[in-house]
This record gives sequence, structure tokens and C-alpha cells, in this order.
Amino acid sequence: QLQLVESGGGLVQPGGSLRLSCTASGSSLDYFYIGWFRQAPGKEREGVSCISSRGGIIMYSDSVKGRFTISRDNAKNTVYLQMNSLKPEDTAVYYCAAYAMFEYGSTCWVDFNYWGQGTPVTVSS
Repeated sequence: QLQLVESGGGLVQPGGSLRLSCTASGSSLDYFYIGWFRQAPGKEREGVSCISSRGGIIMYSDSVKGRFTISRDNAKNTVYLQMNSLKPEDTAVYYCAAYAMFEYGSTCWVDFNYWGQGTPVTVSS
């Protein structure tokens, strides 16, 4: 059974950076698509970025494009979300999610069915 654990969240000033990690146990991530989502207080969950199992498909929401970078290190069974130029509106709990699928098609927004517990990110001065 795949388990996901997010880490790297915290308090950062506007304009700062954080790197989130999503580490898997119980199964190799080699054949999983991974997505990063966030949910701010009082708001719906939002897809932030995703990456296909081989890394050939990467997508970002318009709100983070150019500031966030997703990457994966299958040898470490970990997917990263590098967040730069952080804004107060990036404040949220960030979750990673996984879906087992061979790389196919043109989108990595799939029906994720494994979820981590989330890590909070607060951007404030």
C-alpha cells in the first residue's frame, strides 16, 4: 500500500522560497503520476502542479507558473516542489497525491487516489 508523506512546509516571508518533498513508502514511485495540491482556509482544493511517471509531462496552474518547479527523483522515491517568489496568497496546506499509470497522453492531471496528510505553508511578514 503506497503511503505519501509531505515535508518542508513552514513560515516564510513574501519573496522567499521553500522546497516541499513528497516521499513514498510501501511502493516504488516509478509508475506513479504525482500531483501537488493546496487548500487555503475557506477555499476549495486547487491543483498546483503535476508530473507524469517518467517526468515527460509536467503541468502547472496559472497561479504558480514561472515560480514553482516540480521534479522527481525516483531513486529516492521522492517528488519535489520548489517554490520561489512566494506570495501571501500561496498560504495553504499543501498535499501530494499519486496515481499508478504508465506515461501516456498529454496531461498529468489524473484521478489521484493516494493522498498524503499535507504540510502547511504560511507566507507572511
